[in-house]
Parts: sequence; C-alpha cells; structure tokens
Amino acid sequence: MDSPPAIAVVIPACDEEEAIGKVLQDIPDIAQQIIVVDNGSADRTAEVARCLGACVVVEPCRGYGRACLTGMAHLDGPDIVVFLDGDYSDYPEDMLAIVRPIIADDADMVIGSRVLGQREKGALLPQARFGNGLATFLIRLLFGVTFTDLGPFRALRYDALMRLEMQDRNFGWTAEMQVKAARLGLRTAEVPVRYRRRIGSSKITGTLSGTLRAGYKILWTIFRYVRWRPTQSRG
Repeated sequence: MDSPPAIAVVIPACDEEEAIGKVLQDIPDIAQQIIVVDNGSADRTAEVARCLGACVVVEPCRGYGRACLTGMAHLDGPDIVVFLDGDYSDYPEDMLAIVRPIIADDADMVIGSRVLGQREKGALLPQARFGNGLATFLIRLLFGVTFTDLGPFRALRYDALMRLEMQDRNFGWTAEMQVKAARLGLRTAEVPVRYRRRIGSSKITGTLSGTLRAGYKILWTIFRYVRWRPTQSRG
C-alpha cells in the first residue's frame, strides 16, 4: 500500500459495560473507524461506547456472526477490517502486529493466534483448547491449510472479506471465514497474540450448553463448506 491504509474495527458486544471502555481506550491510533455492535445488551454497553467516540449500531437479535454482519454493513470502505471482541480478553494493542502482514502485502487475512501467543492462566479454557485443536485439524485435513486457532481477533483486506460472502449468524463465524479463505486460496497468516481472562462470564464456553452448541456448529460449518464456491464464480 502506497499510503497509510484506512483501518476499521468491528467489535461485537453483548453486556460488556465493564469491559468495552478498556477495549476502546487500548485500540491503537491506526484505526480510523471503530464500530461497536450492541448485540442485545441489557446494560450500559452502548452508552459507554458512545461516550468514548465509537460508532454504535444496534443488532437486537443475538448471535456473534449476526453482530459481525451488522457491523460490516456500516463500514465506510476501509482497506483493512479488524474484528475484535468486546470482553477485554484480547490485547487491542496487538492490532499493530495483526495488520502488519496485510500492509506489507504478505497476506490477505491474518489470524491472531492465542495458541502461539502468551496466555494468562485460565484464560483459554480446556474445552476451548480441545475445540480449537479439533477444528484446525479438520481444516488442515479437508482444506490443506494450517491454522492453530479460531481466535476472533483477526484482520482482512476489505476486498477479500467481501469475497468470502459471510453468512453465519452465530458460533460458526470464525470457522466459516477460515474455510472459505482456504477454498478461495487467500493468502493467510497467523501472528501470536496475548490473551487474558475476560471481564465477566463467557456466553459460549462459560456454560456446558453453550460449549456443546458452539462445538456442533463449528464442526457443521467446516463440513458444510467443503464444496463451497463463491456466487460470482457460479454460472
């Protein structure tokens, strides 16, 4: 890129009143657009985000993928899109490392790998580690692309993101993105990111039912897209 890229950040958030301010304050100055998607919060998440200058959009129907799609619909034509959780488990400062391979034109999509990075004890729960290991093994087996993590902290070229034609409304979002990137032959990379225990309880791995539903959806998503082709290439 000949000039500094326009970088937008999409942050899905549900009941993250205590965390969202910390997340926003730690985002590097490289981000020109910050979109917080209030995904059915019952607390002051939206109010805190607005007070800190974020663009807040409301998606009342809960679902991680649904919130990401709503945030994407409000993007203002950036060069790079970063997805970041609103629970302060990731270190927003690591965004610089995540976008660097894209700015250098070495990658179209970069995953922030919690597996490769430093993790606070208890941050990545055993069920999450097992699920990540199984999912990334299947992606390598079925698609021939190696990942170590399905971590939500990631960045993509905007044009590459649009080519993925994302659809998932909940737990399969990250897996869908990675298998579609593999099917399209996008240049992918991973960089180590730090990870800490989130503020508040997890909506997914914090409960047995959430873990099972997320695990099923991720596996279903991986197998679903084995024969996927983008619509623009269909006759």
